[in-house]
Amino acid sequence: MSMLRNLATSLINARDERIVTTLPKAKELRPFVERVITLSRHAHALEGDSAAADGVHLRRQAATFFHSGNSQSTSANRRGQTRPPRTAGVLALKRLFDDLGERFRDRPGGYTRIIKLGRRDGDNAELAIIELVDNPREREAATSKSAKSAVSGKQKTTKASEADATKTARRGGKKADKTFEKEETTRARGSGKEPVESDLEANKPKGGSRSKKTESTAQEKDTNS
Repeated sequence: MSMLRNLATSLINARDERIVTTLPKAKELRPFVERVITLSRHAHALEGDSAAADGVHLRRQAATFFHSGNSQSTSANRRGQTRPPRTAGVLALKRLFDDLGERFRDRPGGYTRIIKLGRRDGDNAELAIIELVDNPREREAATSKSAKSAVSGKQKTTKASEADATKTARRGGKKADKTFEKEETTRARGSGKEPVESDLEANKPKGGSRSKKTESTAQEKDTNS
């Protein structure tokens, strides 16, 4: 029990909210820590007139999972001397009810995670990492990932719009090359007037070598007849 209390204190007070230990210890520590986190979660969900009293009761129950740490040295009772700092057990209890209880308020369980690391050199003991879920490292990674996805989405949208604009410009260019119209006809259409027949005839494409051959053949036939 003393070993589990020390491990729980180290896990809750750790800056990264993770510790490295052997796999059997991690498996024994996991339900031990999750029970005390559940007590802090229930304390944050209390409502009504008796919420303060029930919160104190839950805090006292959670204190049994850590070393008390309230005993002070004899020199602390003298006047003019500062009290020594609280022990790690008291700090773990404070952080448990101030931070972790609020974080896991809507989570019904599964507050920890075990990651196997392989075997240790020397005694060949199997090592593992036990950590709290939703720790600062995971939140930072999720924030950076969401920021990268937002930037990549903007870049894809910009590239797609540029590609559409390029396609539209190319299509317009081909059509503009194929279409030809005289300035007089264009002005007449712009002013609302109908184009003159002479303009329409002038806009017709002129015949090539085939049309010339057809005209000469028709003249020969008339001469022969």
